[in-house]
Amino acid sequence: MNTDQHILRAFDRDLEAVQALIMKMGGLVEAALDDAAAALTHRDEELATKVRLGDKAIDALEEQVHAECARLIALRSPTATDLRTVLSVMRIASSLERCGDYAKNLAKRATVLVQMSPVGGSSASIARMAKSVQVLLKDALDAFIQRDAVAAHRVRQADQEIDQFYNAVFRELLTHMMEDPRNITAAMHLHFIAKNIERVGDHATSIAEQVIYLVTGEVPEGSRPKADVTSMQEG
Repeated sequence: MNTDQHILRAFDRDLEAVQALIMKMGGLVEAALDDAAAALTHRDEELATKVRLGDKAIDALEEQVHAECARLIALRSPTATDLRTVLSVMRIASSLERCGDYAKNLAKRATVLVQMSPVGGSSASIARMAKSVQVLLKDALDAFIQRDAVAAHRVRQADQEIDQFYNAVFRELLTHMMEDPRNITAAMHLHFIAKNIERVGDHATSIAEQVIYLVTGEVPEGSRPKADVTSMQEG
């Protein structure tokens, strides 16, 4: 084996190790979203606390990914294509870290909401939205591991469904607030939770766009498909 081949194989091994960290991070984020939604639905303070404390592990993994990527660039002097892979991995890790933050924020508000009266069936609607976002995030990470640009394009299109979910929850909460002003504080917390989940969908889309860039070398053209109509109403 010549020196170039040896370096290439060493790079591939290192990259596989970093990708394993990404998938571990993704698994923790998906679990955090699931637990945070369950804490909201079942008014479970203990589970919400678990999610808040668990965010440290997600942050630590992001730091580890960035450190390993910096080491890869310094030691392996990757080619243009390999460098693109390393940069994509770093961006995906940053997106996952933000998703973890949103799950933590969801858990914090779930803890506050335990002390308040439920607002209709809004918590169940938000839990369904969270489940859809988890699937989107998983699909984006699967597309990354498989280097599947077609699957990544599907994730990019599916983000519209999350926006539609969010719009429906937003209207539902507005109705509850208008019907009974005592619902306003709790409904505002629920709205921020729904917005955080919608932003996780945006990050899943960002991961999908990194996959498309990684596979094709090109950033997807045109603006993302969006179906969030509440921005005008939020003022």
